[in-house]
Amino acid sequence: MEEKLESIKARYQEVSEELMKPEVMNDFKKVKSLSKEQSDLKEIVLKYEELNTCKKNLEEAKSLVDDADFKEMAELEIAENSEKIAKLESELEIMLIPKDENDGKNIIMEIRGAAGGDEANIFAGDLLRMYTYYAEKNGWKIEINHQLEGTSGGFSQVECTIKGDNVYSKMKYESGAHRVQRVPQTETQGRIHTSTATVLVMPEIDDIDIDIKESDLKIDVYHSSGAGGQSVNTSNSAVRITHLPTNTVVTCQNERSQLKNKELAMKLLKIKIYDNLQQQKMAEEGFERKSKIGSGDRSEKIRTYNYPQNRVTDHRIGFSVMNLDKVMDGDLEPIIDALITEDLKRKLAGE
Repeated sequence: MEEKLESIKARYQEVSEELMKPEVMNDFKKVKSLSKEQSDLKEIVLKYEELNTCKKNLEEAKSLVDDADFKEMAELEIAENSEKIAKLESELEIMLIPKDENDGKNIIMEIRGAAGGDEANIFAGDLLRMYTYYAEKNGWKIEINHQLEGTSGGFSQVECTIKGDNVYSKMKYESGAHRVQRVPQTETQGRIHTSTATVLVMPEIDDIDIDIKESDLKIDVYHSSGAGGQSVNTSNSAVRITHLPTNTVVTCQNERSQLKNKELAMKLLKIKIYDNLQQQKMAEEGFERKSKIGSGDRSEKIRTYNYPQNRVTDHRIGFSVMNLDKVMDGDLEPIIDALITEDLKRKLAGE
């Protein structure tokens, strides 16, 4: 670990020197890139310097422990610095774990009602509400790109963009099948039903290099529906694009301009195709999904929301909380924190 930390420290100094060069200062793109790298390295370097200071203090204290006049003070210094060193080494070990390059990105989220008919669609709406409250608590902004309302409420499909600081780092754990167990509003006998809704989370990537031929696209325009005011329905502003080779479909209706909706739809199309290619690549390389918590198999049942017991259980880590009512009001932090902690634990174990 020390060899790696020395290498990081040397790179940090190199980047800092580069940023002072006139030819670099005049290159905005390079300054932006180097400044980001410097910022990413700075926290590690400062913690490493703190570790070295503690080690130096420890050695000095050890040299005084045999001196009767300084023995008591030296023993206190030894205990204090030994504890600090262990803590700093543990923190640095975690900081050296390779970061997901998408953690700082915004996300595209798609929620669909799955098994359970109307109740599944209603639950999909409940999940959107839960994520909306969670986004608000984090100071994130949520925008609906497209929605298909269920006949009895909720959504058969709803797609949104969530923007803010490090959205993907927390929301990447939400991909998968979410199961609800409760008595539906339409149930007359009071029986508990089990329904599911699927959630798909994709990082919003701007610089995707995918060549899409115009001849491979089927583009439909139609009247928008839903939120947006009366004028949203006065023209064919909504856009649906189908990529024929992969049968990937995207729809965008949140802008009043057909051109803007088409631009956003093309961006979403590239993100979806890229995400599917990444999934195929991992499958071809024999990717072990069972050891990966975030962005796993979309068909995997990841969580159960049990209303009679007021319980939420995440099956990937065997973690339960007995406050489903609060979770549905956006109190997702305990569950997501537990997922992040387990993810780090597995990575440290080399899984």
